[in-house]
Amino acid sequence: MTQADLAVDASSKAQPVHPLIASVRDIARNQLAGQVQAIDRGLYPADVLRKLAAAGAMSAHLNAPHGHGDYALAIQAMAEVAKVCGATGFMMWCQAVCGLYMQEASASKLAGQPLSDHVAGKRLGGTALSNPMKTYAQIESFLLQAKPVDGGYRVNGALPWVSNLKRDHYCGAIATLEGSPGREMMFLLRCDAPGMTLRQCPSFSGMEGTGTYALHLSDYFVPQHEVIADPAKPLIKRIRAAFVMLQCGIAAGVIQGAIDSMWAVEPQLGHVNQYLEDRPDTLQAELDELLARVMKLAATPCNDSDEFFIEVLDARAHGAELSLRAAQSALLHQGARGYLMDSEVQRRVRESHFVAIVTPAIKHLRSEIARLSQEEMPA
Repeated sequence: MTQADLAVDASSKAQPVHPLIASVRDIARNQLAGQVQAIDRGLYPADVLRKLAAAGAMSAHLNAPHGHGDYALAIQAMAEVAKVCGATGFMMWCQAVCGLYMQEASASKLAGQPLSDHVAGKRLGGTALSNPMKTYAQIESFLLQAKPVDGGYRVNGALPWVSNLKRDHYCGAIATLEGSPGREMMFLLRCDAPGMTLRQCPSFSGMEGTGTYALHLSDYFVPQHEVIADPAKPLIKRIRAAFVMLQCGIAAGVIQGAIDSMWAVEPQLGHVNQYLEDRPDTLQAELDELLARVMKLAATPCNDSDEFFIEVLDARAHGAELSLRAAQSALLHQGARGYLMDSEVQRRVRESHFVAIVTPAIKHLRSEIARLSQEEMPA
């Protein structure tokens, strides 16, 4: 038993583990762990995702009756999975935010049976908001355009990277409205609908099993009952902090997994690893401090002030930077065994790179913090 395991056992004796977290740990350790290498190379873990959904792991943040309204619990559940497999933790986030879109949809039909099926894992979905979020941050321009027609909209355009998708999945997307400058429409985009084509992306260095595709829309019809928000900006401002905050669960899991890998070799290599920087105890203290900060923010996820959003962005940036440091340090602690291609440490290094570049990437986070801070300053 590693020192990390002893710490977990001691913690569990000190305070009871939430039933949801206990279920998630069981799924992660006994069902997910054996598939991690295959997921890293391209296996989409639909069975595990459906079991996690059925356990409530990707809906804990949603309002009753679909969830507990508890963002802290949702982040903890995501971290438990990402500690074992960062790719699956990321897909949990995709499913979680897609559920949030459906819950907040102005079309009541989406918040009814479709959301119930989503929460139960009968249907799975992703989020196509990378381009819109970058556009709102003045980094990119909208890639989808919508034209109002009888009964809904026709949408055209293409998105390069959208995750947690298969042919029978869906995602939340945003398009600009033709003839209405500065106005956008958010909608549920179904991958199996006419006018929508999934195209395989080039191979990534890792995280290949995330169901990531390029989307091409040609006169794709959005019926009125699948419009999530029109205009989209008020909804985005309301959920933007929650959108980013939930990603802290991915970072926390990758960091904890890296720390656990350091403790695993401490009995054999501690006598020489003591000379390395970023030792597991110091990294654990920094992670614990970051998580305490995130849990405090999670108590008010719907705060739409710029000041609060800056705090969330800063916590997310800290998580990305700590992921990089922890994963690199784990590699140095493990030495040659951590450099093997099938090593969990080698995989986690690549997962940490993903945490650092996935929207919002570190440069995006810093850019947005700077932009919002300037807007808050008095003239």
